[in-house]
Amino acid sequence: MSDGFKDLAANEIATAVNGGVRSARSIVEASLAEIESQNPALNAFTTVLAERALARADSIDSRKAKGASLGPLAGVPFSVKNLYDVEGVTTLAGAKINADNAAAGADCTLVKKLEAADAVLVGCLNMGEYAYDFTGENAHFGPSRNPHDPNHMAGGSSGGSGTAVASGMTPLSLGSDTNGSIRVPSSFCGLFGLKPTYGRLSRSGTFPFVASFDHLGPFARSAKDLALAYDAMQGKDNGDHAQQNRPPELVAQTLDHGLAGLRIARATGYFAKGAEPVAFAAAETIMRALGSKQTIEIPEAERARAAGFLITMAEGGSLHLERLRTRLADFDPDVRERLIAGAILPASWIVQAQKFRRWYQAQVLKLFQHVDVIVAPATPCTAPMIGQKNMVLDGVEMAVRANIGLFTQPISFIGLPVAAVPVWLQQESLPIGVQIIAAPWREDIALRVAYALERSGAARAPVAKSAS
Repeated sequence: MSDGFKDLAANEIATAVNGGVRSARSIVEASLAEIESQNPALNAFTTVLAERALARADSIDSRKAKGASLGPLAGVPFSVKNLYDVEGVTTLAGAKINADNAAAGADCTLVKKLEAADAVLVGCLNMGEYAYDFTGENAHFGPSRNPHDPNHMAGGSSGGSGTAVASGMTPLSLGSDTNGSIRVPSSFCGLFGLKPTYGRLSRSGTFPFVASFDHLGPFARSAKDLALAYDAMQGKDNGDHAQQNRPPELVAQTLDHGLAGLRIARATGYFAKGAEPVAFAAAETIMRALGSKQTIEIPEAERARAAGFLITMAEGGSLHLERLRTRLADFDPDVRERLIAGAILPASWIVQAQKFRRWYQAQVLKLFQHVDVIVAPATPCTAPMIGQKNMVLDGVEMAVRANIGLFTQPISFIGLPVAAVPVWLQQESLPIGVQIIAAPWREDIALRVAYALERSGAARAPVAKSAS
């Protein structure tokens, strides 16, 4: 019996374990029971680490019995996208090709950091092949399904990460976001998600996709849980050359500072067209809750998306060139074609894209002289059906896989921090997300806004009713 486990937030679990109200073992057993019950239908997990998790829980309980102080995530089960190295587990990164690799010899940095805060890793999660995906569908391991309606996509590429948390199998999960792969599953599965500033959290011990865009971050059903996980994962790690040497800037203690003095604007122009009405209705709902009518235009966002596409294709194609030469037939066909195209792009195009990137970053940073937060849709629609190839946005038919990230890509392009918040509109049966975008290194502001929206009821992340 899960004993109410799946409705508990991570902070509630930690409080109960720290206070002796629940044992870490009872919590982990409940999580494992939910995984056993739900995962066959939802396909979130590729590896379940029951023996490891129970041993870890027993260690926490033993320390508690001896009077030791426990960490801020004591007993909290978490799961990780299977591009995170986990000792004794082959790091798949969603790829059939990687299944031939040896198991990882050690946990990656962020797993170590969460377990240092006394969280408990329970398993590794399904994902789009090599993270080149927005759907959550995997040609080799099957699709991760949306717990709110299993006929719909969970979003990608961190689809299993979204499914695990929205279903209540784990209250926390970790994913990656290159062009939107935390924010898209957060939107489709109705979760809070955090893409920190590029260079904030260590990526050491994870399988890369696009080194100049890759971010790691958490999913949760509350803004407070995001903040606790984010705080636990901060700190310099020399294993990631791109990580900035900044001291931890803890945010959990600032969540309740409120909205006073914050200048909040909604993105117009590119971010106010080319989507289903539900996307704009969700953004407007958030703006009303925040009490702001201010607008701002992010210049050349469409061009930023195009340049981001080029750099993604080129870096991805270069990374996988040897695998394309030797294991071509073992790729997901959709991923393979884009990687091949990237591998043969003219170098001059990439040079121009990078030049534009520097210009675009300077222009967007100027906007934060006038505002503290920019609000924009996270996805142009609610979750499409699994297997759906095309959709109609603003009267134009377009491919689903390539266009789900049209609002996330211009933000990833320059590494801004974003908290995704889930909105449930009265007439909709599925959630949709909104991006809370802040200036570099101001995760504290993005999460303060997310927390205020959660407290007001404008953003909420209930466990999926369809979950068993």
